[in-house]
Formats: sequence, structure tokens, C-alpha cells
Amino acid sequence: MSPHPLASTLLPDTRALFAGEPTLSELFGYDPAQSCELSHLFAAVLASLLPEGRARSQVLAIASEVFERDPEALEAALNDLLATTARDAAPGGAAEVLHFAHGYHALLSYRLTRSLWLAGRDSLALAIKSQFTRALSVEIWPQAQIGHGVWLDHGLGIVIGQTAVIEDDVSLWHGVTLGSNFVDMGAARHPVLRKGSVVGAGAVILGPVEVGAGATIAAGAIVTCDVPPGHVMTAPRATERAAGRFGGFVALQALKRGPK
Repeated sequence: MSPHPLASTLLPDTRALFAGEPTLSELFGYDPAQSCELSHLFAAVLASLLPEGRARSQVLAIASEVFERDPEALEAALNDLLATTARDAAPGGAAEVLHFAHGYHALLSYRLTRSLWLAGRDSLALAIKSQFTRALSVEIWPQAQIGHGVWLDHGLGIVIGQTAVIEDDVSLWHGVTLGSNFVDMGAARHPVLRKGSVVGAGAVILGPVEVGAGATIAAGAIVTCDVPPGHVMTAPRATERAAGRFGGFVALQALKRGPK
């Protein structure tokens, strides 16, 4: 197997990033100059997302162990980072995405809890999942199956149910829900997103439906049926009405002048 494109550059780039702004070490609670392994780097970033205290220390130790012993989890984390860096120009390079991209943090927390779940440490996986749900306002169940090269843009408000399946190269925007419909409540009760599909902000996909490869779910759409590969599902567009009765709030300059 050839080395991952980020394997040799991520640590040096992170050290350079922190050297350019020394306050980052205080904000993130670690010094990359003292990290010599990618497993510890990922663990340190995850731990930095939690409030200072025993939970942060425990997550740091557990995540370091997981990413060191589970090469598949480490590979998935690197692949997600590579994909996010390519699709999202806002944070900058891979080191910037690792530290500043909220959606990537949510995925990284899933890679940790998924590895714990597969190792039979169910209660620990769920406990750590709960910690990151509170910290990130995202809920991704460790039972869900998520492929490589996934991008969660912004990341806030995403819910991915227990039996959801997300294949490689899928992109999801903020506020997406992959939930059940409370009718089809079998072993596979959540959606399946096939390779390369895209789901826009605020979309809700319910039940054991399949979104085909390369399909697009537009922002705000509510999907309860299968979507053929390459097709687009849209939500109702806003409708223009007559002029509204609300005249707007008092402007700042008027507030500064005070009452007449």
C-alpha cells in the first residue's frame, strides 16, 4: 500500500501553523512540536473540543490508543481530511481544516466512536458520542456506516441515525437529518446514501430509502422515497406575496438619536 498523501506533510504543516500563531497552543491545549505520531495529533485535536477536565484527558488517552491500534480508523480520518481540504477552500490547507473545520471534527469524533463500537466497547462509544453531541451540536451514532472521503460542510445540526449508510465521497451540508419514519422500523430503518451523492442544508431524509449514486437533494427538501442515481430532488420554492404589513425594526441611527 502506498503512503497516504497527507502522512508525511500533516505534522510539519501543523507545526508551521502553530509556529505562525503561538496562541494556538494555548487555545487547543497541546503543542504539535511534541507530537511525533499522527495518532496523537488526531487525539489532541479531538480532546481540544471538550471542556478542560477529566473527560478531556480521558478522550485524549482513548483516542490516542484507538488511532494507534486501528489503522483503518486512521486511514478514514486522513481520507476525510483530504476530501474536506479539496472541497472546502475556506479554512485553507489540511492542517487548517484539521483544527478549524467544524464538520470535520464531527466526522473525526465518529471515526473514534465507530472504532470503539466495532471493538465491542459499546458503552464507551456511546458515552464519548454523547460528549461530542453536546460539544459539537451534531449527533452521529457509532452504529451508522460511513464510507471514506465524506464531507460535512459546516456540520452544525446534522443527525445521522443508527442504521444509516453513507458511501464514499458523499457531501452533506448543515442541518441534514437522516432519520427513521416510525413506520418502517426494521433492522434497516434509516436512509442509504450512495457514492458521491450530495445533500443540501436542512434536508430531511426519512426511512429506509436509497439516494442513488451522484444524486442531489436540494436544501430544505423532505425525502421519503428512493431517488434514482444522478437525479435531483428539490424543495418547494418560496412564493412571493403582496407587500407585508411589518415595516421593519428601528434603524441603528434612529436608536442613537433617541426619542424625539
